[in-house]
Amino acid sequence: MSSTELPSVPPASVLPKTVSVRVAEGERLRSVGLPGATLKIRSRPPAREGLEPALYVHGLGGSSQNWSALMALLDGVVDSEAVDLPGFGDSPPPDDGDYSVTAHARAVIRYLDASARGPVHLLGNSLGGAVSTRVAAVRPDLVRTLTLVSPALPELRIQRTAVPTGLLGVPGVAALFSRFTREWTAEQRVRGVTALCYGDPGRVAPESFQHAVEEMERRLRLPYFWDAMTRSARGLVNAYTLGGQHGLWRQAERVLAPTLLVYGGRDQLVGFRMAQRSARAFRDSRLLTLPDAGHVAMMEYPETVATAFRELLAETRAPDAGTRAGPAAERAGSVDAGS
Repeated sequence: MSSTELPSVPPASVLPKTVSVRVAEGERLRSVGLPGATLKIRSRPPAREGLEPALYVHGLGGSSQNWSALMALLDGVVDSEAVDLPGFGDSPPPDDGDYSVTAHARAVIRYLDASARGPVHLLGNSLGGAVSTRVAAVRPDLVRTLTLVSPALPELRIQRTAVPTGLLGVPGVAALFSRFTREWTAEQRVRGVTALCYGDPGRVAPESFQHAVEEMERRLRLPYFWDAMTRSARGLVNAYTLGGQHGLWRQAERVLAPTLLVYGGRDQLVGFRMAQRSARAFRDSRLLTLPDAGHVAMMEYPETVATAFRELLAETRAPDAGTRAGPAAERAGSVDAGS
């Protein structure tokens, strides 16, 4: 597949402004104008010159802040940047209102092309995992390695706990949910999201929880909040139905980059049973399973994920990295890591 499958959109127009999100110590946030979208990019000053670049892509309803803990742990390992996808975090909506997986992938590709940072170590979580898979498949020249944390790849038998999220894509459901929950406080919403995404919500530090509440309050004031959520959920569901060379599993099979897969045993949104299928699909994969983790292992167990990422880099930089032949299923190693 070529990059022509990510069609062009009209030039960028004036976009609505948003209130600045929190910038953690050591981080910077800047705005990048691209054709059809303006992206906010979160970064950390590289610890030294010459570090290979990395780009992190968040999941549905998330933001670049989801990667702050992991980015800090990888100081001195890679030159880290995290993107707010259009309509999320501090990035305004795309000009054309397209929130499909292809559109999100197009935004990532356009940023990498414009910044000339590629090839990068590309990391994605959930929706960002699906987006990153598509980027790696259609533009292998932009991706050094691929790290996917609970990637949202199609499942025939979806977990019951994931159904409400998928239903957000059904016309009218988001408006109904918004009316039903309009009396909920930001704190109640964050507790619900934390219970859904973490294997152990007790691992969230009080300070982090308070920052999440403040961010939720800010997001709820944005006029496009529910539209971005709804259209992105619908785009993900639509991506699940695509077959042939456009299907996400077919694209996973075409990824050339060495791939690290991270799955949580307590994930309520992506089935843990998908771990082995993913390990078989990605031709050069290694698998890290975290029995006690939920959907956002990079937030819940950042040290473990950072260690696995460092091992991926060390392995792929080894002199014989390109000669360790063998079927993907044989190369895919599984490492169990508890708490």
